[in-house]
Amino acid sequence: MENVPLAEKLRPKKLEEFIGQEHLVGKGKPVRRMLETGNITSMILWGPPGSGKTTLASLIASYTNANFVFFSAVTSGVEEVRKVIKRAQEDKKMYGKTTILFIDEIHRFNKAQQDAFLPYVENGTIVLIGATTENPGFRVNAPLISRSQVYALYSLSEEDIEKIVKRAILLYKKHKWSTDALKHIIKYANGDGRVAINAVELAASINKKIDLKTAEEAVQRKAVFYDKKGDWHYDTISAFIKSMRGSNPDATLHYLARMIKSGEDPIFIARRMVIFASEDIGNAQPTALVLATSCMQAVHMIGMPEATLILAQTAAYLATARKSIASTVGISEALSDIDEENLDPIPLHLRNAANKVMKQFGYGKGHVRYPWLVEKQTEEKIEQEYMPENLRGKKYYRPDWK
Repeated sequence: MENVPLAEKLRPKKLEEFIGQEHLVGKGKPVRRMLETGNITSMILWGPPGSGKTTLASLIASYTNANFVFFSAVTSGVEEVRKVIKRAQEDKKMYGKTTILFIDEIHRFNKAQQDAFLPYVENGTIVLIGATTENPGFRVNAPLISRSQVYALYSLSEEDIEKIVKRAILLYKKHKWSTDALKHIIKYANGDGRVAINAVELAASINKKIDLKTAEEAVQRKAVFYDKKGDWHYDTISAFIKSMRGSNPDATLHYLARMIKSGEDPIFIARRMVIFASEDIGNAQPTALVLATSCMQAVHMIGMPEATLILAQTAAYLATARKSIASTVGISEALSDIDEENLDPIPLHLRNAANKVMKQFGYGKGHVRYPWLVEKQTEEKIEQEYMPENLRGKKYYRPDWK
């Protein structure tokens, strides 16, 4: 038992010991009701690392008389899948026993591998519990989702992490833990229960008397989970852009810091700011596009970590700049009309009369090249139509859009 990791020692054996995710395991909540009735259905557990997905799956198995098979999508392949299914079929036929198949990181299976489970989920040979940190709407096959309940798990609160840490240190009766050390571990676990447990275990191996310095050594750095190809990537850049759009420089810098700390590509951040400068600021403050473009060039030339300052300066500027979506709305409406309206001919007077034949057919006839100049010289208003016949009077660019 000495070689068993602390996280495994602390794994709850009953639902009352499970910490967090009250929206699933609290009184009257779906997973608790499922366990109380014994009617276990296939499900996808979606949440960040350390939120309790594996623990919840093992608890579900312990409340039933089913076989529980742990299966990792990282280390297992099709051959292992066949063996598990065959064994499940035998147990179902001979003993009437259901197999709960827990697949960790199910999103790592490709479409064909995921499809292999479908018939056995449908006929009740297995109850499938998939765990994923990725949005299942994108990474899990639709037919599999339609046959499963999707439950979202969330990062644990500091109160939850504190309960876990206090439970963990009870196993180290000969150790002394300072309040500052525990607070440090709780704070920098960043909602990840596994990180907190591992920090306690490492701190205990360093010293019998755990002070703040020991805790800092155990934690090393804040545990920021950020998958540059997954939800955290998209959610964070979304929050960053919405904060700029909402003219909140403080939130803007917060989400920028998250991305920088997590190793996001700085060119990606800068490119999104260039788009934002045109889409959301436009001609209300045209220098925004100039600055954002310069930012992207500077970030490319200088690189990190110094480019952090350039990104921060630009992000703060964009967040506090005047906003206008006049050009954004205008081009959107113009593109829509291209799709939905007839494309009437371009007026003849706007066409280029490149040869005598074209002139003969009226190309360019009556066109006033510099109406502003003529108006200045004659003080007469030049009325010249530029739109096709069916769109005369149409307004796309309305500067009053702010």
